[in-house]
Amino acid sequence: MKPIKVLLADDHRIIREGLTHLISDVKGIDVMGEAGNGKEVMNFMNNHKRVDLVLMDVNMPVMNGIDTTQMLSKKYPKTKVLGLSFYNDERYITKMIEAGAKGYILKSTGKDELISAIKTLYRGQLYFSPEVSGIILDKQARQEKTNDLSADDIRNLLTEREIEILGMIAGEMTNTDIADKLGLSHRTVDTHRGNILKKLGVKNTAGLVRAAIKAGFID
Repeated sequence: MKPIKVLLADDHRIIREGLTHLISDVKGIDVMGEAGNGKEVMNFMNNHKRVDLVLMDVNMPVMNGIDTTQMLSKKYPKTKVLGLSFYNDERYITKMIEAGAKGYILKSTGKDELISAIKTLYRGQLYFSPEVSGIILDKQARQEKTNDLSADDIRNLLTEREIEILGMIAGEMTNTDIADKLGLSHRTVDTHRGNILKKLGVKNTAGLVRAAIKAGFID
């Protein structure tokens, strides 16, 4: 079996050296090189015939991990990307997956999990740290909850004032605009917005807009 050829991409040299130290003595995995930013990743890829997997830091200067992953997915679709970050933030996780990453682990991950993740991706499967998996499942649950709601459900869940505010949010009005139009304090509008998010099981404005469309508030 050919060794798994890995490229390490992280803007912190000490982390790259630590990862190299962790991986270098593992049979069946070869560290091909290191990169400090996305531009260096692409330069490396353009000059090497085979890299099976890039261990990709999400936050890097010059070109971040999300943009780099998107470029890699288009130009080198056979190369797997394993996202790496200090942050188990849903935004980063979602953007990395949408860009084409096949896995996402945290920098607090131990050696055994790191090796397992690399080998899992190489076999063509997905791998996410337990903390990351929990966030993904929570997001899916929220989306499913919203998708299951009918227009009548949405209207029945919300008060008249909340329906009014939801329509304004969907119309791209800011909290300040809404407060001025309704003669409410900014804090009161914030409270209404939080209640709407909670009742509909969504986390951001995009989710509110989807709900407003479903309820027929906007086309």
